[in-house]
Amino acid sequence: MPTIDSNGIKLYYEELGDASKPPLLLIMGITAPGSVWYDHAKAWQKDFRCILVDNRGVGKSDKPKGPYTTAQMADDCAGLLETLNLENVSVAGVSMGSTIALELAIRHPKLVKSLLLMCPWARCDNKAKAIFEHMMVCKARFRPEEFSHYIQLLIYAKASWDNEETVKELAEGRAADAIGENQQPLHGLEGQAYACINHNVYDKLGSISQPTFIVGGEEDEFTPTWMSKEIAEAMPNAELYLYPKSGHIFHFENLNDFNQRALNWLSAHK
Repeated sequence: MPTIDSNGIKLYYEELGDASKPPLLLIMGITAPGSVWYDHAKAWQKDFRCILVDNRGVGKSDKPKGPYTTAQMADDCAGLLETLNLENVSVAGVSMGSTIALELAIRHPKLVKSLLLMCPWARCDNKAKAIFEHMMVCKARFRPEEFSHYIQLLIYAKASWDNEETVKELAEGRAADAIGENQQPLHGLEGQAYACINHNVYDKLGSISQPTFIVGGEEDEFTPTWMSKEIAEAMPNAELYLYPKSGHIFHFENLNDFNQRALNWLSAHK
């Protein structure tokens, strides 16, 4: 799949779905490459041209020394869309990806038709900043499988840990991460974490007029529900849905329901 020049770096992306369908840009969260979207994009590719991007600092995109900013990563995505001659695009972002999506709508409004924001935040409080700071420490000191375990504890809700099948799958994921290829380097994680810490667009939310669907988990300990509610209240055309008994990774904890719920909303606003 192709790599393009964007905003001074090589940016890797993949596409799923027919190029004649409405475009949907999918922006992943901290530590994760665009391929983590596969279980969602495969459900949406009949209706959308799904464009999965590896953010700077991870996957097959360039990983320059940081710190990065969410505005900078939004400009990376803008360069991708401009290279593909696309505008008026549906944009979905999860976690850090949602902060990039917000900046994309602010900085390049003509490129964005609608926003699906998953576990987003407009600004960090001190606890959120401390979590990202601790994440950098863990990345520096843990083996890959240990760091994976820390992330799992951060993003999965109690209901998932009480499910023996899910616990088995999480253990398998840690084992795979122990030997996985193309591990994110420490400086890539640090660059992204600094972007997350310093992201603050709260005062600009009222200027984002595109229809927006904000989705989160009621038991998210990473990005608590006040963050989603704050955005929903400040944006003029936003609606909010929170999954019960679900954490930061609600979109996998409720995979089938989320895929259909998101598809219904995206289709209504394409």
